Amino acid sequence: MNPAPIDEVVDLLRTLRLPHMRAAAPELLATAKAQRWEPAEAMRALLTEELAGRQASSIRARRKAAGFPTGKTFDAWDETVSSIPAPTQRALRTLEWIHRHENLVACGPSGTAKTHFCEALGQAAVDAGHKVSWFSLEHLGALVRRHSADDTAAKAIRRIMRADVIVIDDIGLLPVATETAEALYRVVDAAYEKHSIALSSNLHPAGFDELMPKTIANATVDRLLHHAHIVMTAGDSIRLTQATAGKGVTPLTN
Repeated sequence: MNPAPIDEVVDLLRTLRLPHMRAAAPELLATAKAQRWEPAEAMRALLTEELAGRQASSIRARRKAAGFPTGKTFDAWDETVSSIPAPTQRALRTLEWIHRHENLVACGPSGTAKTHFCEALGQAAVDAGHKVSWFSLEHLGALVRRHSADDTAAKAIRRIMRADVIVIDDIGLLPVATETAEALYRVVDAAYEKHSIALSSNLHPAGFDELMPKTIANATVDRLLHHAHIVMTAGDSIRLTQATAGKGVTPLTN
């Protein structure tokens, strides 16, 4: 195939807005000619490039929209360090609980890798095609509070519900304002049996009434725990252990 027809194919692919096929076409079509591929084989290879490119673009877009705090994945996870039983970790990593619209509650002392585990699960969910939204409890409360001023809070909740998985991080560190507690309840109620929530907390949900009004806490926990996997973390802070072992920083050089 001489250059002119290839250039024409590239122009057609540009017009049809098939960018991944267009990028692969010159080299792929030249290879097809040299190796005497069947036309259907060349077409399949081009379509495969377009599909793979679109899937990768979609994953990047979902990952950006999720708002993950650090970008931690299971690539940096050591299941032997976590106090969560290894079989439980592996079962949760299958993401079957997301398909069943079940929840995950990870609770335990600060520094026991609850946030890392939840974020890694969220990243895995994005890779598997799910939409994820990440919130700290304060961020969630502020978001709903902003929209309460002009009566658009219900719309804000509906936008949050576009996600398959809503991750709410760091409950239990500080007392929770009534408005923030109400925002948590509204999200848990809207997600109930339709979406999955992954929540990390220093307190077991049974103790949420220590942080927020008892009536709101009870209604929230009732819906949150009905279809929930509860994992308890324990032990010393992993961060503090690494720091005292000299593994918290890269050694300075002269």
